[in-house]
Amino acid sequence: MKKIYIRGAGDLATGIACRLYESGFQLLMTDLKVPTTVRRTVAFSPAIYEQKAVVEGKTAAYCCSMKEVQESLLRKEIPVVVDMEQTFFHAYQPDIVVDAIIAKKNIATRITDAGIVIAVGPGFTAGKDCHCVIESMRGHNLGRCIYTGQAEPNTGIPGNIEGFTYERIIRAENEGTFKGAVTIGEKVTTGQVVAYVGEKPVLASVNGIVRGLLQDGLWCIRT
Repeated sequence: MKKIYIRGAGDLATGIACRLYESGFQLLMTDLKVPTTVRRTVAFSPAIYEQKAVVEGKTAAYCCSMKEVQESLLRKEIPVVVDMEQTFFHAYQPDIVVDAIIAKKNIATRITDAGIVIAVGPGFTAGKDCHCVIESMRGHNLGRCIYTGQAEPNTGIPGNIEGFTYERIIRAENEGTFKGAVTIGEKVTTGQVVAYVGEKPVLASVNGIVRGLLQDGLWCIRT
């Protein structure tokens, strides 16, 4: 069985993991000690602070040692680890590495990391940083495999939904601890308090449904 090491456990990485899991691959996923995933209900990264996360019937489990990783694999789970020092990476010795952090730049992935190295989104050059780049931009080329060159550059503009782009993303205006005032999937109206950063309320900029929300306790910086 081929072993795959996935960098990132956010929503896109989780979608990739689910497909690979269904195809019979053995997986090990990684994320930050304090994940910043907003679409938490469709991601495996919450396992890091909730111990378990379930997406489409598949269970991910937070592991702190290779022994726990092996036990998780025996339970048919997807182990998720924090691996800033790449201790798990070296112990796991993956056949395939997938960089699905979606950082819009290459943080630490090298084409020599494994026999097959795949990177998702902009910031990578196929043939230099990895063997294959996967296009992540909405549109006709979404999901296309690129074996020479790069994915489309990041525009910094959120996808257009019913005429709204930037308005759909609410950014912190001050530093402080985040606390949600609504839940993912809840309907909100313009001006409604959706969260607090410190003592300052964060207001919805449009009517709609909350698609993503940071976990409580995360420290926000002004962007």
